Amino acid sequence: MIDKEMKIEEVLRRFPQTIPVFRRFGIDCVQCQLSEYEDLEHGAKVHGIDLGSLLAELNAAIGAKG
Repeated sequence: MIDKEMKIEEVLRRFPQTIPVFRRFGIDCVQCQLSEYEDLEHGAKVHGIDLGSLLAELNAAIGAKG
């Protein structure tokens, strides 16, 4: 399960099927070097995204049951 404390880069590396979700939310971190250091909570805040919605879609993309 993906949680708010995970680094964006970790999510992308472990779950590449989440890339379209990040792009839908306007977070194109695939090539961004900051993704290695930025957790999902901070990334959502910086991009003005609802964290709960982002986490729900990311977890749906990997088939996690919440």
